[in-house]
Amino acid sequence: MSEPASPYGHSPVTQVGPYRLLRRIGQGGMAEVHEAVVYGGSGFEKRVAIKMLRSELRGRGDLERILIEEARLGARLLHRNLVQVHDLGLDGDVYYVRMDFVDGADLASLIRPGLARGQKPPVELSLLIAEEIAVALDYVHRFCDDAGRPLGLVHRDISPSNILLSRSGEVKLADFGIAKATHLTEITRGNVRKGKYAYMSPEQVENQRLTGASDQFALGVTLMELCLGRRPYDAESVLETMERIRQAAPPELSGLGGELPTIIRRCLARDPNDRYASTEELRREIARLRRYLPLVTCGDLGRWVSQLLQQDQRERALREARGETEPLHEAITQQLSEPRGETQIEDSAVPRERADESETAPHRETPAPGLVSDGDKVIVTLS
Repeated sequence: MSEPASPYGHSPVTQVGPYRLLRRIGQGGMAEVHEAVVYGGSGFEKRVAIKMLRSELRGRGDLERILIEEARLGARLLHRNLVQVHDLGLDGDVYYVRMDFVDGADLASLIRPGLARGQKPPVELSLLIAEEIAVALDYVHRFCDDAGRPLGLVHRDISPSNILLSRSGEVKLADFGIAKATHLTEITRGNVRKGKYAYMSPEQVENQRLTGASDQFALGVTLMELCLGRRPYDAESVLETMERIRQAAPPELSGLGGELPTIIRRCLARDPNDRYASTEELRREIARLRRYLPLVTCGDLGRWVSQLLQQDQRERALREARGETEPLHEAITQQLSEPRGETQIEDSAVPRERADESETAPHRETPAPGLVSDGDKVIVTLS
């Protein structure tokens, strides 16, 4: 198997199993995701996303086991709001995972250029996205094994870069690389705390037992970011941010009307028992609030996604015409996401009582527009 020549661009012909890799569309600290195509009889072809370990990490048994367990878990989760895992393959000594290719972009890459200019998504669209993610989380939290026993699944990494939006208005939750299942020992082994620190819950920061309420907290952070353009506990360093999360003081939500501040504050309650009893209860509250706002559908969401991607394409064309090499949205995304909340950490890097700002996860490249999702947090499909 030959390696792609350059990230986020066209690559020489490369084959992984039956899949022809077209270009790399996302890369994180552990894995990378490629747009690929598979061919069949009578002119059949289908675009897919292929995820595999980065070339320098292939052959590491510990990381291969993480990828395999993610694929096994993902293959069992079948829901319209989840990125589906369809296959786990082995080409020579390289493991790869075939997933949905989502024709759109991750939420982070869609909103952050606008937020840098003071432009926020419409509240009604933000609530639609939050409701769809709540639907996905309710399914995940209630998922049972073949004997009907709840697995106690917790995603543990809800954030805008793991929420994928398609041009047709689909909302999909991606990346179960660090999901925790209470009854799956192969997934829960080790004393590991992973995720993007700005979206962690207080109990996640303190390395306590996690329940679905931890995902509610992260969704509350995401919803506040969508509606106000800022996160509740951001500070100048990892340590300060995590200390603010640990304290979880009620956030300042002036500018939001109706019951929206109540919903966000309850999601961000420090005590998990003070949050919603279930993600389904949270979903019902969001749905009730949406009835008092202008009606929007998934079709409206798809048109919004398409407009933003078209705007990005026009800006790219103008930059190329001016001879500029660094896409503006990539510079903005980099400025907003590093180091204020988008890096991943684990217990080996962040001691129980303090977070060392210098010990964040490896830098990830900013994805091109579009999406899928990398186990390290990026999934982008190309436009």
